[in-house]
Amino acid sequence: MSTARLNWPAPYEHYLPETNGTRDHPAPPGLLWSTARGARGEPASPSIYDVIVIGGGAAGLSAAQVLGRQRRRILVLDGGRVRNARASGMHMYLSRDGFTPIGLVALGREELAAYPSVEVRSAHAESVGGEIDDFTVTVTGGPMFRARRLILATGLLDEPWDVPGVPERFGRGIFHCPFCHGWEASGQSLAVLGREPTQVVLAAYLADRYSDDVVVATDGPHSLPSPILANLEALGVKLIDTPLAEVTGQAGALNVHFADGTVLPRQAIFHRAPTRQQAPFATQLGARLLDDGFVLVDEFQQTSVPGVFAAGDMARQAALQDGLTLVSQAAADGVRAAVRLEQGLFRAGLPVPPG
Repeated sequence: MSTARLNWPAPYEHYLPETNGTRDHPAPPGLLWSTARGARGEPASPSIYDVIVIGGGAAGLSAAQVLGRQRRRILVLDGGRVRNARASGMHMYLSRDGFTPIGLVALGREELAAYPSVEVRSAHAESVGGEIDDFTVTVTGGPMFRARRLILATGLLDEPWDVPGVPERFGRGIFHCPFCHGWEASGQSLAVLGREPTQVVLAAYLADRYSDDVVVATDGPHSLPSPILANLEALGVKLIDTPLAEVTGQAGALNVHFADGTVLPRQAIFHRAPTRQQAPFATQLGARLLDDGFVLVDEFQQTSVPGVFAAGDMARQAALQDGLTLVSQAAADGVRAAVRLEQGLFRAGLPVPPG
């Protein structure tokens, strides 16, 4: 089965709700112009930024906030694509449970306006190059910018199965993460789309935690190992290998149509879709990637390229079996990267290098 690439229309404004909870969230401003000052109040150099952050989601904005508070001259380039833009709400972000992802981005951009050394541009980065202390970033239809350090926070793109009805419902009725959406599916009739072990094991987890009615649809023949099949059977999970025809309906009232004409009504569907990097910048810079396509980072989000950090769901440590795709984790990654980067800039600027 082929996968479909999701290309979100009308970034931000298309998904931004009129209200979110008790707070209005207008569309993020297109440009926040900086009047940057140096550490002692002198004008910052107009030719080079301390840090360019590519990506304006939770990871990128969190990193920019940390560095702005340290009075660093920061440029955030935000192309407007948010992986979870379709989601009606995000979870496990303390004090923001149920917030829309776009609402969080809008609020974050409002907060950054308090730091005059931080400039946010709604612009699509096209290419990167250079090396530590002199990186270059070119934007589509615009100029080239220079920075001493880079933070990549461009995220991943999901590629759900190219079954009619699946891509357009991905994030709205078809979910990828039980941590993010399992609670809301408690006690519901569920389906899991997948044929790979990493996809199908999700059904066992859902049956263990949330529902007594879980069905796996493999969309044709599979080669699942015996232990997984045994666990599914023990948990009462039914497996259907009939090819899929389409998915219809809306969240809470979905129908899985099979090629033989049968229809399986479900209240929610889970599908761990394949992913790919949203941008090629890590590769352009020569950063090392893991076998699954994630950018390799250390415990401080440093990539294999000096001066380049990566934060959010695009990166992970080699010791972790899987990347965490939680919004709260992305924000934490951004903070961790920014703190480490700031410490490095400070040490590099000392008259006498520390021993």
